[in-house]
Amino acid sequence: MANDEEAVLAAVGPRLRALRKQRGTTLSQLADATGISVSTLSRLESGGRRPTLELLLPLARAHQVPLDELVGAPQVGDPRVRARPIVRHGMTFLPLTRRPGGLQAFKQIIPPGTPSGDPGLKTHEGYEWLYVLSGRLRLFLGDHDLTLTPGEVAEFDTRVPHGLHNPGPGTTELISLFGPQGERLHVRARSRHD
Repeated sequence: MANDEEAVLAAVGPRLRALRKQRGTTLSQLADATGISVSTLSRLESGGRRPTLELLLPLARAHQVPLDELVGAPQVGDPRVRARPIVRHGMTFLPLTRRPGGLQAFKQIIPPGTPSGDPGLKTHEGYEWLYVLSGRLRLFLGDHDLTLTPGEVAEFDTRVPHGLHNPGPGTTELISLFGPQGERLHVRARSRHD
């Protein structure tokens, strides 16, 4: 059992280095983000320093990954996301992801005429991507007033004043991806017809 624990701990350093390099982050940048010194980070990555919870928690936050991903813990339990609906302003949001931080995915269900009255344009940090599954979605974005139909996509910086409305007649359903720190989607492959 002790050998298993040692093997797990020994794999943390290479995993940290690979994650940092994959994201194009320097040790100095990571030190600034976590408050952990460059020398400690270097020793962690090389295996010269034993990983502790106090070191791994800020690293997990900085890399926006669950702690068990840093230590390579095996998945346990049911992997399905159990969506607990959230209702705001008459709209239902079903979370499709359960990972903290980073991009979040939601299915939104908007009844006809919702929200009622003025859509109340809002701004906040982040970036949003919407895909209409069914119904019609009226998107107010800055000076634009757009009506999206099934299969249409909108992508925008949420610092631009925006609001959503279902003009009816039926319920609107859409998939929404939101990056709270301005993360954007990256298209890796395109069809031959593009």
